[in-house]
Amino acid sequence: MSRRQFALPGRASSEPPDDTGCTILHVDMDAFYASATLLSHPELVGTPVIIGGGNRGVVLSATYEARRYGVASAMPMARARRLCPQATVLPPEHGLYATISAAVMEVFRAVTPVVEPLSLDEAFLDVSGAVRRLGSPATIGQQVRDTVHDEQGITCSVGVAPTKFVAKLASGLAKPDGMVVVPRDEVVPFVQQLPVGALWGVGDRTEEALLRLGLRTVADIAHTPLDTLVRGLGDATGRHLHELSWGRDPRGVEREQREKSVGSDETFDADIDDAREIHRRLLGLSERTAARMRAAGLTGRTVTLKVRFSDFTTITRARTLREPTDSGRAIHTAAVSLFDALGLQRARIRLVGVRMTGLVDVADTPIQGVIGEPEHGWRDADRAVDRARSRFGSGAVRPASLVQRDASASTGRRGDLS
Repeated sequence: MSRRQFALPGRASSEPPDDTGCTILHVDMDAFYASATLLSHPELVGTPVIIGGGNRGVVLSATYEARRYGVASAMPMARARRLCPQATVLPPEHGLYATISAAVMEVFRAVTPVVEPLSLDEAFLDVSGAVRRLGSPATIGQQVRDTVHDEQGITCSVGVAPTKFVAKLASGLAKPDGMVVVPRDEVVPFVQQLPVGALWGVGDRTEEALLRLGLRTVADIAHTPLDTLVRGLGDATGRHLHELSWGRDPRGVEREQREKSVGSDETFDADIDDAREIHRRLLGLSERTAARMRAAGLTGRTVTLKVRFSDFTTITRARTLREPTDSGRAIHTAAVSLFDALGLQRARIRLVGVRMTGLVDVADTPIQGVIGEPEHGWRDADRAVDRARSRFGSGAVRPASLVQRDASASTGRRGDLS
C-alpha cells in the first residue's frame, strides 16, 4: 500500500501551522510523466490516461483519474488495461521529461543552492539560507509551486518540515497539488497518528512483519521496546523505524557534488516590450547569479541568455568569455550583448534568465586583473557587497539603476491608488 493513499492526519490546533525552523522542503511533481505528456494532449486532461507501452510493458505513470481504478506505477500494462479499460494509453516521451525536469531543478536552484535531487521529479531543498531573502519556508514552498505551474504547466506538492523524513512524508500526504506544513512541536503527534505503512521505507514485506507483531500505527512502533523491534525486524530495520516513529532524522540535505550551472530566471508579472527595462532586469539576474557563484567558490566562462515570449516560445543564446569570471558586471555586459544581438523590436517578453556554465573552482582559476583597474577594484567591491547582503539582507546593497527604478515604480503604484 502506498503511503500516498493515506489521509492527512488531523491537527490538535486550529491555528495556522507555525513553520519556524521548518527549513527542509520536499517537492514532488504530481503524476509527473503523465502530466508532462498531457501538455501536448490537453483534450485528455481530466480523463484516465496511462503512460506505458505494449501489453508486456509496465506502467510508467498514470493520471489520478486512472489511479482511482487501482492503476499504479510499475504495474504490468496488461493488468492496468484490465483495471481501467477506458483509459487512453500514450507512449513515454523521455526527451520531454528530461527537458522539463531540468527546468524544474533550475527553479529549485533559483531558491537555494542546497538542492538534493532524488529523481527527475522530486528533490529536497534546504531553504535556511533563503528565508531572509524570500520569506518563510511556507511562503517559499508556495512560490516554488506557483513558479513550476506557471513556467511548466504542471503541478507539484510540497512538504515543509524540520527534517527530511517528515518533509517527504508531508509532500506525499499533500498530493495532488497541495502543501503540508508540519511544525516542529507537532512532528511526533503528526507521525504517530499514521498507519505503519506510511513510514518512508516500509514496503509490503516490512508492513506484513509489523502487522504480525500487532503493530498497526506508528505510535505502536514508538511504544514498543527497541529490543522487541530488533528481534522481529532485524537490527538495522528495527532501529531505523524506532527513530522514525519519534520523528527523528539527523540527515541534512546533501547538495549535489558538483554544480553544472548557476543561474537565475525571472517571470514578469506582465509581459515587457521595453529593451531598456529588459537590460535592467538582466542586471539584477546577473548580480544574483554572480553572488551565488561567489558563495559556491566558483567561476564560469559561458554566459547563457534565456528569453521566453508571451506565447511561451523560448530561445537561448550563449557566449564564451575569454577568461572565467564571477563578476556580475561582466556577466551583465555579455547578457545585454546577447539580447541586443537578437534584434527584437517591441517583442512581448514573459521571462528572461541568465545562466553561467563551464564552472571551475575559483582557487584553480586565478582571474587576471583588468588593465587600468585599481589594485582593490570590482572583485573587492563585489565581496564587500556580499558581506553586506549576508549581514543585512539581499536588498541592502544594489546597483543604483535598480534602486532608482524600484523607487520610481513604487511612487507610481502609490499614485495609481490615490
